[in-house]
Formats: sequence, structure tokens, C-alpha cells
Amino acid sequence: MEKAKISASQLFILMVLFQLGSALLVPLGMRAKQDVWLAIFLGSVCSFALMIIYYQLYRHYPDVLPTTYVQKILGKHVGKTVAFIYLLYFMYNSSRVLRDFGEMLLTFAYPDTPLFIMNALLMLVIIYTIRKGIEVLARSGELLFMFLYILAVIGFILIIFSGLINLSNLQPTLGDGLGPVLNTTFTETLYFPFGESIVFTMILPYLKHPKKAKFTMICATGLTGINLTITSLINVTVLGVDLASRSQFPLLSTVQSIQVADFLERLDVFFMLALVIGIFFKIGILFYASMMGTADLFNIKSPSRLSYPLGLVILFTSMIIASNFPEHLYEGLRVTPLKLHMPFLVLFPSFLLLVVYIKRRLKLN
Repeated sequence: MEKAKISASQLFILMVLFQLGSALLVPLGMRAKQDVWLAIFLGSVCSFALMIIYYQLYRHYPDVLPTTYVQKILGKHVGKTVAFIYLLYFMYNSSRVLRDFGEMLLTFAYPDTPLFIMNALLMLVIIYTIRKGIEVLARSGELLFMFLYILAVIGFILIIFSGLINLSNLQPTLGDGLGPVLNTTFTETLYFPFGESIVFTMILPYLKHPKKAKFTMICATGLTGINLTITSLINVTVLGVDLASRSQFPLLSTVQSIQVADFLERLDVFFMLALVIGIFFKIGILFYASMMGTADLFNIKSPSRLSYPLGLVILFTSMIIASNFPEHLYEGLRVTPLKLHMPFLVLFPSFLLLVVYIKRRLKLN
């Protein structure tokens, strides 16, 4: 492990930035149509159970990384295999988010720039930051967190004053019943972005005050859930269900609609900056977890030596992960949640915790 410590407030900020990340960018939960806000809110509330599972695993092994305590729970050989698969999962997730970033910039700002160049530039910045350690990443989060929220508040005020909000777009509430909302919650919004916070099990051992971990994780998830719920309400009330569902980037489409007093418009550049901040931290945290986990698993004394080779793997994976952006979105929102997120974020952590409790009970008896 790196010799570093972060405070509970820094953990809170990193979690919020991570969970907002690409979730602000893509059309999250739109299968629930006008009730998308309810699906996102339920997803955040249900994810509290996942946060408690992740915390309980950390509580039993507070001083080691998951790549180590998985071996203690399942045995050396099986544990190493499982830990390695999780590292691949983190790298796969980071490559997906990197692809989101590149496609956004190509669509809205740099249509003639190769996707590889956009992704490579961000990856170089992330590699530089991660080589400095988790404390530098946490301090960067403290600096940029308030800036992101200032932009969010300004955007919300401008949308209200521009008269774009049409509350009738939210009707009829539960028009198709509760079924589509629950289906969207348990096949999409529970896992992305809230369940993906399992990556913080790789960061919790650096927390100065371990007893604050559970409260911090739940508070961060709750704040993100409220933010994403409000964002989805704004997208639907401004764009309508049909346009919000068809748009590849609903929030940016909403911001592009802002026009106040016939001169304040085309503000999407400022909000692209806010999205880039969130995406930077999401990729950075996933990349850091991959790097430290790999170093721990293979007993590499200098984890920073892994930053460039792992960064190249993530970069090239982001290029070949899908042939186009619609296919990338379909895989991310329809295929990945059930085939990857459910087993990695729910089933297997629950199984690990069950094994821990059984082992502890047998020892007590």
C-alpha cells in the first residue's frame, strides 16, 4: 500500500465526483420514460445496502487492500484469480468512461479530431496525477468540487429564468405502473453509477478515521442520488421524454437550450468543463485502483511503474470496445449491468461477506 492518508471529507468528495462522473453525461434510466427520476432515486436508496456490504468487508480487513483479503477469505489461488478478474473489471470500466469522454468532445467541440487523440490527451493527464498518489487526487477533488457545484447552481438558475421547464412533460406519473420503474432500477440505476462505488474498497484502507467510512459512503451516495434525480427531472421537463430518450447527451442538449434575454446562450462549453471534471475523477479512481491492486497482487514495490503500461491498455481498450457510440451506449446501459455489474457489484461481494461471517462463526464455536 501507498503510505498516504485521506480524510472523511476527501473520501466524500471523491465518491460524489466519481458517481456523478459519466452518469451526468449519458441518458441514464430513460427506459422508465417520464418516471426516470423515480428510477434513479430508488436506485440510490437501494444502493445503501451495497455500501453497507462494502463497508462490512472493509471493517473486517481495515488495513489491507481487497486484493489481499480476498485471498484470506477464499484461499490463495482462488483469491488471486478473483482479485485479478476484479482488476480487469476496473480497467474495463475506466475504458468505457474514457470512450464516453472522447465521444462527447468529438460530438460537441472537435468533430474533425481523431478519437484516439482526445482519449490519449486525457489519459496522459490522469497518468501524471495518479503517479503523484491518492493524496494529490483527493486534494484536486477538494479544489474542483466547489467549482463543479457552482456551475451546477448557475445552470439551474439559468434554466429556470429561461422559461424552458414544462412540468406537463412529467405526466402521467407512473402511467405504465410501477413495473418499468422497478425494472429500470434493478437492471440499470442500482449498478450504474452507485454500485460501481465498489472501487472505493481499494481506497478505504487509506482513510484516517475508519469509523467514519460507512456514514461518509451513505451520505455521498445520497447526495449523488439527489443530484442525478434533479438532473433527470430537468432533462425531461425541458426536452420531453422522446427527445431526452433519443439524445446521446441529454444534459448537454438541455444546456444548449438555455437562452436568457437574447444574449446569454451557448453555455454548453462551461458545462462540458464540469462533465470533464467528473469524468477525470471517475477514470482516475478506477485507474488508481487497478494500478494499486495490480502492484499488491503481484508484489510490485513501485506501483507507479505500472501507470504507463496500464494506461496504454485502457486507452487502446477504449478504442476497440465498440465500433460506434450508439453501440457503446447500448452495451453500457443494457448489456453490461446484468452480465457484469450484477455479479461483480452485488452477488460476489455478498458471497464474500457471507463466507466471512461463516468463518467467524465457526471460529467462535
